[in-house]
Amino acid sequence: MELRQLRYFVAIVDHGSLSRAARVLHIVQPALTQQLQQLEEELGATLLHRSAQGMQATDAGKLFYEHAQAILKQVSDARSAVAQSTDKPAGTVALGIPQSVSGALALPLLMAVRETYPDIVFQLTEELTGNLTEQLRSGRLNLAILFDDGQLSGLNTVALVEEQMMYITRHDSRFICKRKTISLDQALQIPLILPSIQHGVRPRIERVVREHGRTIDKVIDITSIAILKSALLADMGATILPVSPVLAEINRGELHACAFRDVELSRTVTLCTSKNIPLTNAAMAVEKLVQQVTHDLCRSNTWPGARSLLH
Repeated sequence: MELRQLRYFVAIVDHGSLSRAARVLHIVQPALTQQLQQLEEELGATLLHRSAQGMQATDAGKLFYEHAQAILKQVSDARSAVAQSTDKPAGTVALGIPQSVSGALALPLLMAVRETYPDIVFQLTEELTGNLTEQLRSGRLNLAILFDDGQLSGLNTVALVEEQMMYITRHDSRFICKRKTISLDQALQIPLILPSIQHGVRPRIERVVREHGRTIDKVIDITSIAILKSALLADMGATILPVSPVLAEINRGELHACAFRDVELSRTVTLCTSKNIPLTNAAMAVEKLVQQVTHDLCRSNTWPGARSLLH
């Protein structure tokens, strides 16, 4: 198996066509077809099949595609690590960020990388935390922002912030908290719109509620942060979340956040890297910049409800 075969295969999947992939790769189509056949023979599996929509990956092909992407990225990172200078980091750095943190961190981080390291090609991926963990372990991401749920033992971790969860409603909601704080019992009487159990915050909320001998009876489960916001703005209920996913709406006066007075609801936002895949100089530079940006956001109160854990 050769690296060029991996590149050829990834190009065919990305472009959905042998002819388009051949043009992009600057090789003739018969040569591309021959390389694909050799790869399939070596693996003993059919990787692609032709359909009305073009060339599509089989189940085996989809699995191989993920590995091929990770291998090609690690080869690219290795070349960059040898070639780049520590004084002027360059190359591609891929960082994954959960949907529920991007509202507070994504734009400041993009601006900081562009200003500080103009030679770094910064790829910011927004995903569910479970997807980010898998991509980080496979090498498709250099770094990822994750929540410390006790499942990060196989990764290098740096705790960034402790983020307080709050009771959030529409600014003029019938469910709005009329005082500065709210009790857990009061919140549980309200129809709650919560992220589904796959999201990092939901297990934390459920655990705290159980510890206080309570249950959540009225729940609207929503996977998408965007749909959850729409449900809040439609006044279908309230939610329990950190401020960061709805920061823009709170700043515009569309949503209102209220602190809990009798329970501690928070999550730890953590910067993670693989223990098995070394970071390039560019990735190490971005790693330090993530820490600096999050600390500055907390210090300036630009990330409300977040307390820096960096010293």
